[in-house]
Amino acid sequence: MLSPSVKKDIRSSYENLKSQLQNFIPRKAQNYLVAEIAKTLAGEYSPKRRILVAEAGTGIGKSMAYLMGSISFAVNNNKKVVVSTATVALQEQLIEKDLPLFRRVVPKEFSFVLAKGRQRYCCSQKLAGAADAEGAGQQVLFAEKPKKADIDLINDLYDAYNRGKWDGDRDSWPKTIPDAIWQSIVSDKHTCHSGLSAHRQCPFAKAREHLDKADVIVANHSLLMADLELGGGVILPEPEQALYMIDEAHHLPIVARDFSAASASLVGAASWLEKLNQSASKLANAGDIKRSNRFLDALQSGVQTLIPGLRGVRDMLQAYPLNNDGVYRFPDGELPELLFNEAKTLHTAAKKANQSQAKLHDLVAERLKDGEISTRIADPILAESAFFLQRLENLEKVWALMAQPNSDKGAPLARWIQRCPERESDLIVHVSPLEIGWRLDQLLWSRAAGVCLLSATLRALNSFSYFCRQVGLEENDGTQFLALPSPFNYQENARLVIPAMPCEPQDPKFTQILPEVLLEYLEGEKASLVLFSSYWQMNQIAESIRATAKKNGWHLHIQGESSRTRLLDAHRKCCEKGQPSILFGTGSFSEGLDLPGDQLTNLVITKIPFGVPTSPVEEAHAEYIERRGGNPFLQIAVPEASKKLIQSVGRLLRKEQDSGRVVLLDRRIITKRYGKSLLDSLPPFHRVIEYT
Repeated sequence: MLSPSVKKDIRSSYENLKSQLQNFIPRKAQNYLVAEIAKTLAGEYSPKRRILVAEAGTGIGKSMAYLMGSISFAVNNNKKVVVSTATVALQEQLIEKDLPLFRRVVPKEFSFVLAKGRQRYCCSQKLAGAADAEGAGQQVLFAEKPKKADIDLINDLYDAYNRGKWDGDRDSWPKTIPDAIWQSIVSDKHTCHSGLSAHRQCPFAKAREHLDKADVIVANHSLLMADLELGGGVILPEPEQALYMIDEAHHLPIVARDFSAASASLVGAASWLEKLNQSASKLANAGDIKRSNRFLDALQSGVQTLIPGLRGVRDMLQAYPLNNDGVYRFPDGELPELLFNEAKTLHTAAKKANQSQAKLHDLVAERLKDGEISTRIADPILAESAFFLQRLENLEKVWALMAQPNSDKGAPLARWIQRCPERESDLIVHVSPLEIGWRLDQLLWSRAAGVCLLSATLRALNSFSYFCRQVGLEENDGTQFLALPSPFNYQENARLVIPAMPCEPQDPKFTQILPEVLLEYLEGEKASLVLFSSYWQMNQIAESIRATAKKNGWHLHIQGESSRTRLLDAHRKCCEKGQPSILFGTGSFSEGLDLPGDQLTNLVITKIPFGVPTSPVEEAHAEYIERRGGNPFLQIAVPEASKKLIQSVGRLLRKEQDSGRVVLLDRRIITKRYGKSLLDSLPPFHRVIEYT
């Protein structure tokens, strides 16, 4: 139950918020969301299943609602709040605006911090090694001899770090640090950790101290999954002590799936394994050869099995017919018996090599910690060892998944090979789960102190069922569900126009007729956004209407011709001057694009955003559903299109006073059987359906 102190703190913060904001508009939906979050976290609905799935439409004030509902409860119950987002823009909004505002209005003090993964920080010891004038560190840390410009940059970084002018965070350096440079100095879990005294003041270690002390941690979905895959509590708080506010939650299934996938090359892996074989003795000697000899033997034995084994698999797979994208996917994820047996052998060898390398690495680290070996000698050896350890861990994961038999229960793994873009003679092996819900349940739902999954688009076709299947939740397992519509007056402020088109998008003539139709719906408009289904079609249409646009004094801004930021800035400037401005974009412009007021009054969607299952994972998922007697179009494509279409039309009204129209040039929304469910899931616009 919610304690009186929590209720009092929430009420006080709400009253203080009203007095802090001049144009504050009380919203029943926001108040209701705050209450439902707090009650769910307190276990009022289910003490064992403190999970809420909430779709909150634009304008409700979602982020302030979950801060208000979770932080007061956390502070009063000795828990941490982890806010996870999908985009940098929302992280910045939370850190720079929402959390500072909420800290001013809440009765009890709390601290907050932005969490970043280890890979965003340099290792101070690696940096010192890379800046070594004698070049000893440079020989190990750089794959090739560094150029003068690279050395100058390293020296600038080293100097700034030592003078306290740079904190070791890649994002805080004023200019872009090239990947090749960054990879030579980046922090890694094998060499840069608090167990080694020289690393206790490394940038990541300092950042971890702030994380451990903070009451609220803002992270992204990738960091969240990285922490959970490591067991939880490694970077972020222990799941059992954390209340997770997962915003932009519709992105979570894809991020989670990608984190459980793995890939590795065959010839490329054999090449670096040869280098490992050559350097293993150096590592064993640094770890005391008497103690390390048996681990060295095991490592070299594993490597000597892997090198010919990987090349043999490459030779075996070269007979498989690759498609135009250089890909061959194994139907139903089933490997031929010979390849499956090879996968088991490679997994055993990779596991053996990985474990042995880890033991040798630990022996050197132990000797360094005990003062038996100097930092100057140990650091380059450990840095090189860490490089191989990370690769061995990935190699073991790939072949463990390749050697995993398909289960009768649940979806199989998707397995495919792909021609290596860097080396024509090489192949990359890929493995990915199709469904990730069971893993999320194992890592998060069954462990967390509380979870709220939030987004403006969680439902598909007015139902949470599709999202539940994606993330492994049940609609009757004690999880709470809440759908709160936007407070905007769609009927009065916006129209949805479906023109009488000569043909539908699947007709080859559709692209030919688009320029003429578009010009009709751009005429007389000051601020337009046109969303296309493909770059190809967008560029075709742009070329067709460019001359007419110039003649009419329209400013045309095409995605890809400049950075997103520059395009939007140019569009906004045109709008401020009252000059007609048109943005052309593809699917990525249908989400996270905020153009309030006069910056967007005319939104044209050329086509219902159906995804075509082109990636091997999507193809495998469709195949799996068909094999079970299902319909992948109705079970995947239509729900996904519903979510994307809702996101697309959501670009129009961003504030309560906004107005305009949406023009959908795809008649299938009224001619096809599935169209009605797509149409009914959209906001309640005033509809104008034209007929010939």
